[in-house]
This record gives sequence, C-alpha cells and structure tokens, in this order.
Amino acid sequence: MTASLHLHRHRLSRITPCLFLSDGVAAGNAQLLIANRITTVINVSHELANMLHPGIEYFRVPVADTPSARISACFNSVADLIRNVGERGGRTLLHCAAGVSRSATLCIAYLMKHHAMSLVSAHDWVRSCRPIIRPNNGFWRQLIHYEYLLFGINTVHMVHSPFGMIPDIYERESRMVMY
Repeated sequence: MTASLHLHRHRLSRITPCLFLSDGVAAGNAQLLIANRITTVINVSHELANMLHPGIEYFRVPVADTPSARISACFNSVADLIRNVGERGGRTLLHCAAGVSRSATLCIAYLMKHHAMSLVSAHDWVRSCRPIIRPNNGFWRQLIHYEYLLFGINTVHMVHSPFGMIPDIYERESRMVMY
C-alpha cells in the first residue's frame, strides 16, 4: 500500500462543507461520523452493509464497480439528495468499498450539477481532497456524457493509450508508467 493510499483510505475526505467521501471502513466508524456531524450516509455498493448508527439517515445505491454498471442512472437523484441534505443544514457522507471509483464518480456528478463545475474542474477538486480517487473508464464515459448534457461541452475526452482507452487527464500519468 502506498503512503498516499494509506493516509487517505480510512478517513473522511471533505469535498464541500456538506459533502464528505470515504471508504466503507470509515463509514462504519460511529465516532468519525459524529465528529464530522454526518447526518446522511449514502452507500454506493452492492457488497457493503449499512452500519445503521442512531440519528443518521442511510441510503443505498447498489452499483457494481464495473465499467458496464449504469451509475449515471443515479447522478441526478444522488446529487439532488446531497443538495437537499445540505440545504437542511445536514452533512452527507458518500462511500463505496474503497472511496476511489463509485463514490468519487457521484461526488464529481454532484459538483457538476449543483456547483456548475466542469468535469475536469470537479475531478481536479475531488482529487485534491482525496488523491486516491480513480473512477473506472465506464464511469468516465458516463461523466463525459453527463457533462455534455449539463453544459453542451466536454472538458475531458477518452483517448487511446497503451492501456486502452483512458481519460485524457490521465495521459501524462500513463506515459510515466511506461518509462
């Protein structure tokens, strides 16, 4: 496990004043939830059970971390839920197993829809808050399509690489891995 992964894996990463991102271990830690005044937990997984701590509202978004999973089907509903919780003065924790792909994808979609951020800006922001994020390529395709639906533009494109199709923002990293 790299130092960065170890530092960020089992903690809550603050994305906005009312939105946090984590893995399943952190989401199950009652003291961590209380310390960060989390009122709503959204579990973006098939495989993890909700821990059901008193005073916290729980939602499950059963999505597999596979490129073929249709995570975009819940972009609007999850983004609207996060906004509504924030408007009531609450705080939402979005989590999946590792806090890397599924929950990060939904954080990015939320920022695009309710903070009018471009896909590249939303990704860069979430990554600055939680450096280990890495949505899978199928989720990237859906985010790219969502950005176009919201704004009529695309700030990220899928490109060919030695590893197959990847988002162009990962091009430089993929070249560094090759050498």
